[in-house]
Amino acid sequence: MMLSIVMPVYNEERTLGEIIERVRRSPITLARELIVVDDASKDRTMEVLKKIAAEYPEVHVFAHERNQGKGAAIRTAISKARGDIILIQDADLEYDPRDYPLLLEPILEDQADVVFGNRFHGGPHRVLYFWHYAANRMLTLITNLLTGLNLSDMEVGYKVFRAEALKRLTLTSDRFGIEPEIAIKVARARCRIYEVPIRYYGRTYEEGKKITWKDGVAALFHIFRYRFLH
Repeated sequence: MMLSIVMPVYNEERTLGEIIERVRRSPITLARELIVVDDASKDRTMEVLKKIAAEYPEVHVFAHERNQGKGAAIRTAISKARGDIILIQDADLEYDPRDYPLLLEPILEDQADVVFGNRFHGGPHRVLYFWHYAANRMLTLITNLLTGLNLSDMEVGYKVFRAEALKRLTLTSDRFGIEPEIAIKVARARCRIYEVPIRYYGRTYEEGKKITWKDGVAALFHIFRYRFLH
């Protein structure tokens, strides 16, 4: 059995070396590949990635010619994945690959088709922006009302899938709408969904955080879009 770790990247030259090393050291016994998609970064991201890929054969690098968004980068990575299990890993050090065993356990024990991390129940997390937390709670609540799920953290970056279940979904979102789209479509597909507590080391805007209030408004639009129009 193989684990495909898919990593969308945009302007992360400062964190790439560290996060890829953490992924390589993650305490799992599965064979693994790391598929990195650079979404037309404007910094030295691609230069750093080429050096890493030349050193580690399990790292496969792909690039978009123009910036399309996180969702588009994830879709490109999924199309290249060969593993039986697919895990989404952000490149910004907010999520810790030491949590891979917890995230994989429900799938490996044949209890789940999809596993969401949960940043707020159980694992240590950095205390940061109240309005981000409040917006996440609101978006998660609306998603639950429209799908019948009882998710705790719909917007979490850590999501893990049986590859066959994920590749049955037709994902279309290019940007941060990928998070509500996944939640709504796995609910519609009647996937078995689990949550597990994870560590979360949120970063500030000064440290490079990219999501803004506009993405929260867009997420609300995408929740209704994918629930009623797709």
